[in-house]
Amino acid sequence: MLLQHQTWQEVEQYLSHSSGIILPIGSTEQHGPNGLIGTDAICAEVIAKGVGESANALVGPTIGVGMAVHHMGFAGSMTLRPSSLIAIIHDYVLSLARHGFRRFFFINGHGGNVATAQAAFFEIYAEFEGAIGTRQQDELRCRLANWWDGSVMHNLAKELFGDDEGSHATASEVALTQYALPETIRQVPLDPPRAPSGRFFGPADYRRRFPDGRIGSNPGLATPEKGKRLYEAAIPELTKTYTSFITENE
Repeated sequence: MLLQHQTWQEVEQYLSHSSGIILPIGSTEQHGPNGLIGTDAICAEVIAKGVGESANALVGPTIGVGMAVHHMGFAGSMTLRPSSLIAIIHDYVLSLARHGFRRFFFINGHGGNVATAQAAFFEIYAEFEGAIGTRQQDELRCRLANWWDGSVMHNLAKELFGDDEGSHATASEVALTQYALPETIRQVPLDPPRAPSGRFFGPADYRRRFPDGRIGSNPGLATPEKGKRLYEAAIPELTKTYTSFITENE
């Protein structure tokens, strides 16, 4: 259930039996020659919708731009400052908390968001509870879950792609977007098929070391069929995590 597709009366009815909501968060950044710039946001949103359907939970609007300063050497990439992302998460959560939501489950599509999101959560807790605190039933909690995490997902990525999975513009995330949006598939030669791995220091250095944007990956192995397998593995795992999160301490 998408929050934006509900009426206010329907949201009020939902809150009579649940205080949980799922919030997708991703990024808008390059993903190599055959990966979409919106990959991280698309993956988070697609998975979040699937978990929402499975758990009968509301899904809020996607935070589609994240912490991506190191990708700014590539056309089309966008980034937020840490303070900006903290402010966005803060305002999303406290706007919804005003109406009675208390459990905020962020499904994340971009590793660069993790540290800032965690900082945002503590800013929210400090403001919401402060020095006085609240009753247990009113406590507000946030959790961030990367859609690709967990042994099931890691093992499946290893089975499908082996060492060609890589660490950026991964075969898994490209496959998931191909499953979700088959009309956007790009057939592009990758040279070399598996990109080099390594570290970098900033956007200019990243562009010099990894000129096509990939790090350690061969997303040429991605297919919609593999993306479907990843999707079907992620949904039950994250549904279980979400359900546990919203019911803990009940």
